[in-house]
Amino acid sequence: MKPSLPLPPQVAWASGALANGPRIRKSTCLHQLDGVFADTLAFHQCDPHQCVYDVEMFDSPTADGALYVGVTHLYPGKVGNEYFMTRGHFHQRREQGEVYFGLRGTGLLLLQNEQGEARLEKVTPGSVHIIPGFTAHRLINTGSETLSALAVWPCSAGHDYAALSSGFALRITDESEVCHGRTAV
Repeated sequence: MKPSLPLPPQVAWASGALANGPRIRKSTCLHQLDGVFADTLAFHQCDPHQCVYDVEMFDSPTADGALYVGVTHLYPGKVGNEYFMTRGHFHQRREQGEVYFGLRGTGLLLLQNEQGEARLEKVTPGSVHIIPGFTAHRLINTGSETLSALAVWPCSAGHDYAALSSGFALRITDESEVCHGRTAV
């Protein structure tokens, strides 16, 4: 008799779609990113219901030692001349790191330490980004298609958005001044 092997959770590498497990999905629209973009006039002229990014993750136990696995889908667009980006955060437990894997699209990973020193890494399909502890991180979509990145991080890490209330040290802009994006459905 052959033992029955359950199919584990899966990710479709080309699209970032998750399957075979309970999932949680969260959408972030422009109105939830007030204060993130530099051009407040352009921000207020955009559709507040425009979806900037979705995060889908497997519903995981939250015990110490457990890991979350999720995919961020960051849509193309701009507010003024600044590219769509995730809110960005430090971890509440600062020593906790994270790993990002580029799945599709092109963009940047903005990394910043607690002293305000920032650097960028190019995100492309197949790129691997090791985010050390004590490092804030933000995805920025500089391309014309959805930027999707798979992330793995400790369930105990938490998110600290308040530590970046004055923003990151770097802003990534383009020369055109348009308000593009995807409206949430």
